[in-house]
Amino acid sequence: MSRVDYRDVGLKVGLEIHQQLDTREKLFCSCPAELGEEEHDEFVRQLRPTRSELGDVDPAALFEWRKGRLYLYQAPLDHSCLVEADEEPPHPINREAVAVAVAVAKALGSSIVDEVHVMRKTVIDGSNTSGFQRTAVVALGGSIKVGGKEVPIETIVVEEDAARKVGEKGRYVIYRLDRLGIPLIEIATAPVIETPEEAKEVALAIGTMLRLTGRVKRGIGTIRQDLNVSIRGGAKTEIKGVQRLELIPKVVEYEVLRQLNLLMIRDMLRERGVTREELEKVEPVDVSSLLAGSRSRVVKRALSSGGVVIAVKLPRMKGIVGMEVMPGRRFGTELADYARFWGGVGGIIHSDELPGYGITGDDVDKIYEAVGGDPGVDAFALIADRPSNALKAAKAVLERVATALEGVPEETRAALEDGTTRYLRPRPGSARMYPETDIPPLRVDDSVMSIAERYVPESPEAVAKRLKDQYGLSDQLAWEVIRDERYRLITTLLEKYRGKLEPSYIAGFFVVVLRGLEGEGIDVWKVSDASLEKIIGMVAGEEIAREAAAEIVKYLASNPGSTVEEAVEKLGLKRLSREEVERIVDSIVAELKEEILRRGERAAGLVMGRAMSRLRGRADGRLVSEIVSRKLREMLDSGETAG
Repeated sequence: MSRVDYRDVGLKVGLEIHQQLDTREKLFCSCPAELGEEEHDEFVRQLRPTRSELGDVDPAALFEWRKGRLYLYQAPLDHSCLVEADEEPPHPINREAVAVAVAVAKALGSSIVDEVHVMRKTVIDGSNTSGFQRTAVVALGGSIKVGGKEVPIETIVVEEDAARKVGEKGRYVIYRLDRLGIPLIEIATAPVIETPEEAKEVALAIGTMLRLTGRVKRGIGTIRQDLNVSIRGGAKTEIKGVQRLELIPKVVEYEVLRQLNLLMIRDMLRERGVTREELEKVEPVDVSSLLAGSRSRVVKRALSSGGVVIAVKLPRMKGIVGMEVMPGRRFGTELADYARFWGGVGGIIHSDELPGYGITGDDVDKIYEAVGGDPGVDAFALIADRPSNALKAAKAVLERVATALEGVPEETRAALEDGTTRYLRPRPGSARMYPETDIPPLRVDDSVMSIAERYVPESPEAVAKRLKDQYGLSDQLAWEVIRDERYRLITTLLEKYRGKLEPSYIAGFFVVVLRGLEGEGIDVWKVSDASLEKIIGMVAGEEIAREAAAEIVKYLASNPGSTVEEAVEKLGLKRLSREEVERIVDSIVAELKEEILRRGERAAGLVMGRAMSRLRGRADGRLVSEIVSRKLREMLDSGETAG
């Protein structure tokens, strides 16, 4: 994409950081606040939207209900109870979770409420058996300083995490209830962030501060960032589920690009004279008979199962439907998203990508004739599915085009792994929140405040100074440790192995080696803290070589359930004694004797390379280097010369 001046386009980003708290129990029951894979019961629910106290229905809830989905819940016997099944009233709110949120509020200079009142937030996508999520405001205001800028905090909230989706089967969406009810803290910033990189830095600063409490969970799935993004002339778009910190800048960049392109499409539509009134008069046309002999797999599949093919004329839109709005996603993709979610169809085919997909040029001409379109000016969309679904999808496509006349629609989008986003649902309205009548308020009294005091984090600057003073870490390494999700484990190991293993090696193992492996696509989060601690302990005890650590992590990540000892055995990484290393180096020196005598000291690299190829993972490089250097000196000092 061309370089965008983000301040010039009026970029405003607000963050909502959601982080699981590391508490013993869930937020509204005494079940353990962790995932479990044990035996489970199952039950099915269908959720429906309800009117608020003012008589309104939330549009996002209505949208989910119209999908007509059924929800199958797996209830693990040891990690869920009747509260998760919505068969028993919730228990009083978890004081420990509230205390952690209060500690965070104190660190951010927020105003803590006198009483915590629980609210219900309507959510009927199946992620909660009750049809709502319980949430409670703990503090308001405050700020965090990032790059010399004070970023205001709007709210600090505790809420229950959702059930985790584990699959789909036909009309059924399958959820597991072990995650439902795990306490989350949500920190929302004001929309004052002005660049993609600044968004990442603010998220990093908040995440770091949360980790320094020592009371948050770690790993993929325990933290997510939701972004509210808008530009001048655009609209506030909520992007949900950004799990990786490094993805935030790309998500923001792509959303800015999408909104700029949608504004350009708006102007083009207006210039071409497209009107909402004209679009409202467009009637979908059944072109099934015209395409009865089509080679298109999409068409054949629909017709063979009793479906239809509907064509929708898109007046004066030739070339626009195929315009890219963000990398790999076109305006036609936006139309397809709406068709998919509002009509329940697999997607659409549009004229800007035809001929193709088995649809010939002759087919295209017939379709234009059927819808009364001009091939040089107009476009059309094809939808192949059951009649009711196809008609609903056609209506959704026309409504999305009509919305394009206004520019950027307000909506909720889901973040994808490549930084692009897709339509998820309409943005929720004010009708979704109402009081929870089953849970008494919790007064934030001295007992809660005394618990909170134990969790108030040090400032990152104070922690960095302590790491440098106590362990001799460089400034850069100290800050990398602070920002690492395993901060608590790293500092525990720094203290445990002080005097036995260089602190720089321990810190580097986590912030250099593990991150490097993650960059290679290895899921290092599959390796438990206990295994990582065991690896460091074996290095400290000289049971394995330092260079073996990365290979062991790779093995454990690829072989879940294996122990460190099993990995060492399987990989043949048991550390050799000094005598064994000496013997191997002696044999290499003997093999290369003539070359060593000819090259002199310049042969060191050759010998070292040969030695490490045989010893890597079984002997420390420093030990090998020391022995190689000594053996070369001994040979060269003997005064021998090449034949």
